[in-house]
Amino acid sequence: MKSIGSLIAKRLKPFGCIISYNSTSQKHRIPYRYYPDLLSLAANNDVNVLSCALNDQTHHIVNREVMEALGKKGIIINVGRGGLIDEMEMVKCLVDGVIGGAGLDVFEKELGVPEELFGLDNVVLSPHAAMVTPGSLDNIAQLALANLKAFFSDQPLIFPVQLD
Repeated sequence: MKSIGSLIAKRLKPFGCIISYNSTSQKHRIPYRYYPDLLSLAANNDVNVLSCALNDQTHHIVNREVMEALGKKGIIINVGRGGLIDEMEMVKCLVDGVIGGAGLDVFEKELGVPEELFGLDNVVLSPHAAMVTPGSLDNIAQLALANLKAFFSDQPLIFPVQLD
């Protein structure tokens, strides 16, 4: 429940959704129910929205055990990174009815989306383009222009790009 998770919760709250979260530690400033592990989060919620970073600790964090805990009516939404889900297990779970559905805009191999997903009516697939909105593109252009002006005026950059 960091910045993106908080924004997702903010958008879901008006729909009457009960918000819960899992994180490396409980955030006492966050009013939502905390679960110390993804397995208990999945067992106690109908929909799991993934928006965390992909690293060694989160690679395949959603495995078959988590999907079984989510259950036959459970839905996984992944807007984080494809590697958060064991994709081959997810395909099996979707086909076998272990989970109810999935909404995916990221995949383990962006150019290698499993063919089985295209034929399933319990899956929604979209390109990972959530940030491509008129407002965000305008903001990116303004930031780039401000950085160029700062650079050519020998001023500190507004948002330096790290190349390492």
